Amino acid sequence: MDSLFPPELSAKGGGPGGADRSWVRIGVAAPAGCAGAFDPLLQHVLAPVGCARLLRATYVDSTSTTVTTVGLLVASGEEPAMSALGTRWTSEHLGERADLLPRTAAFPGTQAAHFGARQRGSWDVRISSGLPFVVYAVSGFADARAVAQPQPADQADKPGATSAAAQAGLGFDASGLAGAVDTRLHAAVATLLHPPTKGTQQR
Repeated sequence: MDSLFPPELSAKGGGPGGADRSWVRIGVAAPAGCAGAFDPLLQHVLAPVGCARLLRATYVDSTSTTVTTVGLLVASGEEPAMSALGTRWTSEHLGERADLLPRTAAFPGTQAAHFGARQRGSWDVRISSGLPFVVYAVSGFADARAVAQPQPADQADKPGATSAAAQAGLGFDASGLAGAVDTRLHAAVATLLHPPTKGTQQR
């Protein structure tokens, strides 16, 4: 699990104004199925690709101000179903809909102890092209304050965005962690498909 959700992650220039951003893992959920793991409407949208396994971890930023759950849905469906989901997600702009936010993973005794539905501030969902994976992240405040108007990460990350989610960098948390895990996942798959040749020198 550490290879996918390492104890620490960072993104150089990945914060507001190009500031560096880093996160520390505060909890890893046991691998599970998808029953009850998503709000009903998002569960319905994802249903066509199936669910073989769901993996989740929650991180806190370096200032202990924000918390973010990042997840990986391992689909059980065939490639055409993933392709259709990806096309629908993009063409219907589903990633911008606040009624399709992923759920959080709270961990008692941590900064994410009260990270629930009302605390969700920004989110990012990535449908893998050609691979049976959906990576997502959802962020909020570590002090458990509710967010009245969640904003998708691609909007919260825009220069000049003035929402609470944007000003707190919640969009950067969601996009940064989703991107980091997505990159690690694809790198692992590439290594499995094309293992280094024995004797290849490391540069």
